[in-house]
Amino acid sequence: MFTGLVTDIGTVLSVEQRGDLRVRISTGYDTATLPIGASVACSGVCLTVVDKGPDWFAVDVSGETVSKTAPRWQAGARLNLERALKVGDELGGHIVTGHVDAVARLVSVTPEGDSTRLSFTAPAALAGFIAAKGSITLDGVSLTVNEVADTDDGVAFWVNIIPHTAAETTLGGAAAGDGLNVEIDVLARYLGRMRLTL
Repeated sequence: MFTGLVTDIGTVLSVEQRGDLRVRISTGYDTATLPIGASVACSGVCLTVVDKGPDWFAVDVSGETVSKTAPRWQAGARLNLERALKVGDELGGHIVTGHVDAVARLVSVTPEGDSTRLSFTAPAALAGFIAAKGSITLDGVSLTVNEVADTDDGVAFWVNIIPHTAAETTLGGAAAGDGLNVEIDVLARYLGRMRLTL
């Protein structure tokens, strides 16, 4: 489990094609406290540490994960990182599982006061799970949905990011046309499933 509060930005150092992708990621974390087998959210994707060094760790990324997430698995890509939540930690964002539901497309980036308004489109399958003033995770960042609207081919939604979020995550460098990993709120996921089975 995670909270969607990014605590480091890593960079993909290398990608090696094995049975799966072995991805080596730079980090500012003290890797002495990051055990093999630990979970780290990498731009919203929960991955397992399989190797590490003084300022890096490695994860294996399956073909399924590559096919369902934004194209982050290449050398030089910057990743929002978050270590797994520990019992007793402050829950400052919302409950995040690190299971990506879809890739949203960033349509526009608009200054709004000191903040930035980001407009996205997402697949129609997510329309029932995105609500105004609800929580959403974009590339591992916990955000509040400002507005949502159904479209002919999906769903549009808007979020605002404050200067701190822009500076401390990769969202500050996001541009129109980028794909971002989306995780809907876990409560919405289960309520949607319950609705289908009642």
